[in-house]
Amino acid sequence: MQRFNLIVFLFVLISCAASPEKEPQTFQPSANNEDSSLVKEIEDPLYCNDKVKVGAERLDEYVSLLEGKKIGVVGNQSSLIGDIHLVDTLMSLGIEIKKVFSPEHGFRGKADAGEHVNNEVDQKTGLPIISLYGNNKKPKKEQLSGLDVLVFDIQDVGVRFYTYISTLHYVMEAAAEQGIQVVVLDRPNPNGHYVDGPILKDGYTSFVGMHQVPVVHGMTVGEYAQMVNGEFWLADSIQCDLTVVACKGWDHTKFYELPIAPSPNLPNMMSVYLYPQLCFFEGTVVSIGRGTDFPFQIIGHPGYESEFSFVPQPNEGAGHPKLEGETCFGIDLHQEDLRELRSKGTLNLTYMIDFYSQLGMGEDFFLSNNFINLLAGSDQLKKQLIKGVSEEDIKATWEGDLELFKQLRSDYLLYKE
Repeated sequence: MQRFNLIVFLFVLISCAASPEKEPQTFQPSANNEDSSLVKEIEDPLYCNDKVKVGAERLDEYVSLLEGKKIGVVGNQSSLIGDIHLVDTLMSLGIEIKKVFSPEHGFRGKADAGEHVNNEVDQKTGLPIISLYGNNKKPKKEQLSGLDVLVFDIQDVGVRFYTYISTLHYVMEAAAEQGIQVVVLDRPNPNGHYVDGPILKDGYTSFVGMHQVPVVHGMTVGEYAQMVNGEFWLADSIQCDLTVVACKGWDHTKFYELPIAPSPNLPNMMSVYLYPQLCFFEGTVVSIGRGTDFPFQIIGHPGYESEFSFVPQPNEGAGHPKLEGETCFGIDLHQEDLRELRSKGTLNLTYMIDFYSQLGMGEDFFLSNNFINLLAGSDQLKKQLIKGVSEEDIKATWEGDLELFKQLRSDYLLYKE
C-alpha cells in the first residue's frame, strides 16, 4: 500500500510539472463597452497575474490591525479580493466598517471625469458613502469622527495626473491631523516599469498634480504613500501613522494586467499604456476618444487631415464629451501592437507635436484655461510646442530633474527594479 501511494504521488507530481501555466484573465471591458470583441484578448506569458497576491488578498497581514476597531474604507470598484469587494470581505470577517469614502468616478466607478459625485448609501451594505471629490477632496474632521483606522485600497495607473494619488494625499493628511492610522493595501502599477516626463514645478500644484514628481513616476500606491510621508509633503510637514501591505509576486520588471477597469475611460490595457502620453490632449481642442468605444486609444479633430474618423457621443463616463457630435479625423491606436507599446517604456510626444503642427492654430490649440500647464506641471511644454522644439530636445530638458527624482524614489521602493 505504501508503495502504491508513492507511485501515485510521483505520477501527480510529474503531471503537475508538465501542465502549462494558467492563462492570464483577459482585461474586462468598461461598463460602456458590452461588446467583449472590442477588447483584444491577450495571451502573454509576461503578464504575471497568476503569481501575484495584491495587498488586499494578504488578510493575515492586516486583519489583526482592524479587529476591535472602527474602520473607514477608501475604495472603489477596483477594491476587490478575487470577485468580492473588500468591504464585503471585511464585514464577513466581523470587521466593523462604519463608512466608505469614494474618489473621483464614485464608489462604483461610473461617474464622468471631473463630475461631482454626491454622498450616498451603498445599497448592498447600507454603509454611508462619502465622496472625496469636488468640494470635499479632503475628509472633514466630522466625517472621520469615531474612526480608528482608514484602509486605502484603489487600483492606480502610475501617472501624476491620475487623481487617485491626490486622494491618497488628502486621506493621509486628514488622518494624520486626527490621529487615525492609515493602512494602504498595495496593488501593482501597470506603468511601473519606467519613469519619464517633466517634473511638476512650484506654482503649478493642483488636484491633477500635487507633488514634484514626473508624469510617469514608476511607483505603486504603497511606495508613493511612503514617499509622501517620508518627504513631509503633507500640510505643516506632519506625518501619518502609515502601514503598507505590499504585494507578493510582483516587481517593477513585471507586467500586470488590471483585472477590472480602474475608471470608465480606461477600459483596457491599451488605454492604460497610452494614457500617460495622450492625456496631454485634455488641455487642447483635440479629442482623445471620450464618448466613443475607444477612449485614450484614438485621437482626432475636425481640422486634422486623415482617412480615419470618429464622432464623440455621450456615453457612460462621458456625458458631454469634447467635440460632441462632430466628425473628428485623426489617428487610430487601439489596434497597435500592445507588447511593443508596453516595452518602449517612454513618454511619446510625437502625437502632440504632429497635431499642433498640422492644425496650425497657434495658441488656440490649447484650452484657454491653460489646463495643459497643470497636466505638464509647468508652462514649459506649452512654450516648447509653440516654438516647434523637437521631441528629443524637449526630453533633454527633463533629464537632470529625472535623475534626481530617481535617486529620491529609490529610498521608498518596496519592489526590485
